[in-house]
Amino acid sequence: MEVEKIIRAYLSGVVHMSLATSADDKPWICEVHYVYDDSLNFYFLSKPSRRHSQEIEQNPNVAGNIIKQHGPNDKPQGVYFEGTAELMDPSNKNELTYELYDKRFGLSEGMRKEIRTDPAGHKFYMINPVKFVLFDTVNFPDNSRQEWKPT
Repeated sequence: MEVEKIIRAYLSGVVHMSLATSADDKPWICEVHYVYDDSLNFYFLSKPSRRHSQEIEQNPNVAGNIIKQHGPNDKPQGVYFEGTAELMDPSNKNELTYELYDKRFGLSEGMRKEIRTDPAGHKFYMINPVKFVLFDTVNFPDNSRQEWKPT
């Protein structure tokens, strides 16, 4: 099977991402809800006051994984990535981001207003992955680590 196709199918079934950031040689990891576009850019909502948001401002290099929980006898699968993250300009309409988020999680008009007008409120962040690693013992039992770079 094609690695990109498996990654895309996998992402549609998981809503949480573990996101790793770092600043001043101190790593941090958090969980965020995410959506993604056709180019496999990720988007998430967070407040600028959160540690991961502040660290993205200092150091845009991020990494993460998207993994379904599995039991001891299940064959593990997961998607890992590295890339850069940035705060999206709230003055832009970013309609695609709103549409993607609303379709997956629901996005109230109150939250839309908060994103656009409240400086301390939730904002959209975008992650541009430059490398994916699919760990997949189901489709690739003999070589479970498969790398893929988007073009």
